[in-house]
Amino acid sequence: MISEDGIVLRTRDGVDELIVNGVFAMDSTEVSSELALADAALPAARVLVGGLGLGYTAARLLDGGAELVRVVELSAELVDAARRGATAQLGRLAADPRIELVTGDIADAIEGSWDAILLDVDNGPTFLIHDHNARLYRAEFLRRCLAALAPSGRLVVWCESASADLAATLSELAGSVETILVPVTRGQRHFEYVLYRTYS
Repeated sequence: MISEDGIVLRTRDGVDELIVNGVFAMDSTEVSSELALADAALPAARVLVGGLGLGYTAARLLDGGAELVRVVELSAELVDAARRGATAQLGRLAADPRIELVTGDIADAIEGSWDAILLDVDNGPTFLIHDHNARLYRAEFLRRCLAALAPSGRLVVWCESASADLAATLSELAGSVETILVPVTRGQRHFEYVLYRTYS
């Protein structure tokens, strides 16, 4: 599937791949950081997720007992692919009554009260796929996320690499920030993705 908004979803040799704006985003062979993102939010009954990906984070939240997971995804084509069951994982999500799939920009969807808000919309502020997503890592938007959390709620941000600026911003807004490193191996490459977690 190649969409008008630069999303490529394909399956090769039994592996699901997601490419965004010409940049590899993820595949189904290595999803440890997507699972770790969900684990960093649990336990949580109500979770707002920015970014659908291949659905592994949302599925992990359901498996961890979440009662409502609202996933906001900018690509209408990717949401439609989930509803069509383009992959087994996406199809499972679309069929689960605890999932709300919303087409839109997470920047415009921060409303209500949530036990956790997870941001996995881009690669983080140091390696943006879409320049307009830079605003998601700035104080104004992050402050809105924290305000939408229930007491002791968690805000968790996925990043392709460490960002001292983002960590400092979160610490200033919330008083402290936790850095969670997720080691990943792809072939001969060994590296770490980074999650930043803070609390309301």
